[in-house]
Amino acid sequence: MNKKEKQQYIDIIKSMLTQKRFEHSLNVSEEAVKLAKKYGADTEKAELAGLLHDILKDTPPEKQLKILADFGIIMSDVELSAKKFWHAISGAVYIKHVLHIEDEGVYNAVRYHTTGRKNMTLLEKVIFIADFISKDRNYPGVEDMRKAAYKSLDKAIVEGIAFTITELAKDRAPIVPETIDAYNDAVWALRHGN
Repeated sequence: MNKKEKQQYIDIIKSMLTQKRFEHSLNVSEEAVKLAKKYGADTEKAELAGLLHDILKDTPPEKQLKILADFGIIMSDVELSAKKFWHAISGAVYIKHVLHIEDEGVYNAVRYHTTGRKNMTLLEKVIFIADFISKDRNYPGVEDMRKAAYKSLDKAIVEGIAFTITELAKDRAPIVPETIDAYNDAVWALRHGN
């Protein structure tokens, strides 16, 4: 991604997001590049996926559903009941079909940045964790997450998903199967030294 392309994507997200969400996206992109350098992921793809990961976060739910329907995406009942995660699915579809970003790695990094999934790629892990630890985040335990992220992506994923599952369970909100799969996969990786 050259400077001109990067600026175009920045202009696009700036027009679609609140100022706070826009700044968050810039921060996630910056953090994703750092993590990509540390763990050997593609820094250009990390930067792009970080910029675009929340592209439809501030888009009304009915418009997100329309985008999904327009491109033939059928969500499961659990996904439909988990409105908090729609922006990841619709955002991935949007970047592929509207922005014409054909890179499957970037698509999947955006698609799974909130839920995770089993057998996440290195880029998917980088974006998942960059979203958790970007410099604008200030939830209880964020400093521990930041430390964990630079010791082991899998350890950070276990901690991040445990946090997410706990919060969702407290709210009696649905937990999509991909999140449970991602947790189990990361726990297995830690226990088996991957």
